[in-house]
Amino acid sequence: MEITTLPTYLIVPVYEYEMDVTEMKIRLNMFSIVAYSLVFVLGTIGNGLVIFITGFRMSKTVNSVWILNLAIADFTCSFFLPLKIVYLSLGLHWPFGLVLCKLENTLCFLNLYASVYFLVVISMDRCLSVWWPVQAQNYRTLWRASFVALGVWILALLLCSPNLYFRNSSYDNETDTTFCYSDYGSNYEEGISILYAVIISRFILAFIIPFSVIAFCYGAMVWKFRRDRMTRSNKPFKVITAVIVAFFVCWLPFHIFVFLEAESQVENQVNVVIFVGVHVTFCLAYFNSCVNPILYVFMGRRFKDRLRRSFLSTFENAFVEDSSHATKCSTVRSTSERETFFLP
Repeated sequence: MEITTLPTYLIVPVYEYEMDVTEMKIRLNMFSIVAYSLVFVLGTIGNGLVIFITGFRMSKTVNSVWILNLAIADFTCSFFLPLKIVYLSLGLHWPFGLVLCKLENTLCFLNLYASVYFLVVISMDRCLSVWWPVQAQNYRTLWRASFVALGVWILALLLCSPNLYFRNSSYDNETDTTFCYSDYGSNYEEGISILYAVIISRFILAFIIPFSVIAFCYGAMVWKFRRDRMTRSNKPFKVITAVIVAFFVCWLPFHIFVFLEAESQVENQVNVVIFVGVHVTFCLAYFNSCVNPILYVFMGRRFKDRLRRSFLSTFENAFVEDSSHATKCSTVRSTSERETFFLP
């Protein structure tokens, strides 16, 4: 029997898939182990440095509050990746118990919701600063920013709570293996309905709505610049724009392939492209946890000069809001060297 839901050149007979399934799983597990290990190293070190700089080495600003919380979300997700690496290394055997089974998966989606809604907050903050600069500056206080950040975390926890509820572990006597998986109930019809509800709601709440708001904010800023004929450079926006684009690239394929996988399960059809795509897009989604610190450094001006500086000076300089709010470094730098990544 052949699959007819995709173009002919993507169709693979089921018997051919079944013959190679073991080898394919081994290769995909090895690929995932390498990818997750890389994300763990880069994510913990990179986000750890961002947390250290924004939390302890520089004066608190509204923008540093946003970046600090983004880094905390990414660091938490990366820090628990060794659990998944061990799970794959043991051939999908989960030795860590039910609590960590729920926690590991939940933290991944906590990172998803927290990251995207902090990007929404940053976009709205920039938009308000462009349209009403004086009023926005008066209301952009640290305690208000901290209050908003707390609200984002509470919202992210509420939105990822279904993962905490449905995640489960079970022991298989025949293979002496404990699996960690999403359990949507023993009733097939009810389980499929819940599965679709989780996938669709996640796509709407973690992608459609946030990116609609972000697109509206950026459109409003561009329209304001053109209407007032502002000649100001777009360079201050390039870092946050790169962060938003990176989130889009890393998470959109995940949403697409999760939905395709659910469709294939409901129709009881097997397709190699979907099977491989799910594994690859999961790795790509986790990669978003380590890409932001790289963008903070490599998207700034005077890149060659930055390479000659220490890591601390590099990260600190990357988050300076403006000359009036910047931390005075021990080494005197000219005003022209200061970065204003997130100011219009």
